[in-house]
Amino acid sequence: MIRQGILIALCCFAGLAQAQPYRWVDDKGRVQFTDTPPPAGAKDVRKENIPASSAGPAEALPYSVARARKDFPVTFYSSPTCKETCDQARALFNKRGIPFTEVQVWDEASQAKLKAVAGSAEEVPVLTVGRSVQKGFEPGAYNSLLDSAGYPQAGFAPARSQSAPPPPEGSPEAKAAAKPAAAEPAPKAGPYDTSGLKGTPQKPGQYSLPGDAK
Repeated sequence: MIRQGILIALCCFAGLAQAQPYRWVDDKGRVQFTDTPPPAGAKDVRKENIPASSAGPAEALPYSVARARKDFPVTFYSSPTCKETCDQARALFNKRGIPFTEVQVWDEASQAKLKAVAGSAEEVPVLTVGRSVQKGFEPGAYNSLLDSAGYPQAGFAPARSQSAPPPPEGSPEAKAAAKPAAAEPAPKAGPYDTSGLKGTPQKPGQYSLPGDAK
């Protein structure tokens, strides 16, 4: 019993050790959150005792991502017709391992939502990181906002594969996707088409081969 109690205590201690993330400032003045001790040149290093379960109720995230997501959630406004540009923005988020909420703007309700945060609903994509807003897609501006919010650089968190959502129900794109393809009409017979001709079967000629019907 004593040995079992010691093992349980050691397991609990290990769990607490893993749940002590670090907050520090890098050489460029950016705030970083990591599960491991910061490098030697880090400034303003702080160790925080936070339960590992606080990383997020729906999915297990690195602490640095979960902390930034809690304080500065990322929302991405797109549209069903935004293809290449919006795919590039999603690829940027996924490469850095950043989860995001995507809102497709296509009707009055979604346009009103975008207008409330961006001042207008005439342009997508739009990125919000906390209260900061970036209209259009510009990789440098996106990375700058994410850096300022404390999100880790690419390579520090596992990459993600969050893809574009399906077109919203009721949108023209969703209706077009649900509409069955029209059957192609049968080709019309040409002037030399003999498929419709009728007549008596052809009789074998004098050069018919042995075994032919007679």
